[in-house]
Amino acid sequence: MAEHYSSFDRGGRRWLFQRITAVFLIGVLAFHFFLLHFVNHADQITFLGTQARMSQVGYFATMWLFLVTATFHGVNGVYNALVNMGLKGSQRKAVGGVLALAGLLLVVQGTRVAIAMTNLI
Repeated sequence: MAEHYSSFDRGGRRWLFQRITAVFLIGVLAFHFFLLHFVNHADQITFLGTQARMSQVGYFATMWLFLVTATFHGVNGVYNALVNMGLKGSQRKAVGGVLALAGLLLVVQGTRVAIAMTNLI
């Protein structure tokens, strides 16, 4: 019988963080959907409106946390899926390093764009 291993074993840190980030993402996506599809309609979305929203500290913080959380959730999910498929040893470490670097670069670039979209700084 094939050995079963899951990096998402119930009760582990990765399992817990994946669930916490999923709940946060669902909440922020609901907020985004409501705000940008019911409060403001697609034809009303403009660069200046986006800049005005991003210039509000609460909105900026929410969007930045969304960026960080979505990045972690996605990178962690891909990594764990690869581990569950049998990735081991030095390949596992290399893939983990590449994904961690990609996630970090994504957060840095996303932060740069978010700051450029605001007049807070």
